[in-house]
Amino acid sequence: MPLKLDDKKAVVAEVAAIAAQAHSAIAAEYRGLTVHQLTNLRKQAREAGVYIRVIKNTLARKAVEGTEFACMQDGLVGPLILAFSMEDPGAAARVISAFSKEKENDKLVTKLVAVGGKLYGASELERLSKLPTRDQAISILMGTMKAPIEKFVRTLAEPHAKLARTVAAIRDLKQAA
Repeated sequence: MPLKLDDKKAVVAEVAAIAAQAHSAIAAEYRGLTVHQLTNLRKQAREAGVYIRVIKNTLARKAVEGTEFACMQDGLVGPLILAFSMEDPGAAARVISAFSKEKENDKLVTKLVAVGGKLYGASELERLSKLPTRDQAISILMGTMKAPIEKFVRTLAEPHAKLARTVAAIRDLKQAA
């Protein structure tokens, strides 16, 4: 059933609002997937904090106009599903990548990847999916910041520990004799 003009405007407004807040966007061709498979994809996306939507390409072009995903407009052709990362830049990429790697879902083909106003090819999906989440990035940063101090403390403590080990070794030798 075709959408009425008011419905189209509502869809464009909804997707435009999501695109304005999103960190990254992925367009993937879903031709050949069953309704059950698409439902599973939507479920996985919801759990990962990813907004996913099947939308007509003309409406999608209007929705991303004026956002950092305007670079995707020329590539929106064919039956596409749009996925927007709302929490961290790699969330949508992780969902799409994991879903398309499953044997029965190999018909989901990534066409466009956009991050920070730049359009990338489908080959960048894997690289984007390997980006750490916010919590992982913070823990990596904290570990990097903590490492020099830990090494300094170990260096300061080592002479005392070495002296204690030497005295213990001498004690053990005298007790054995």
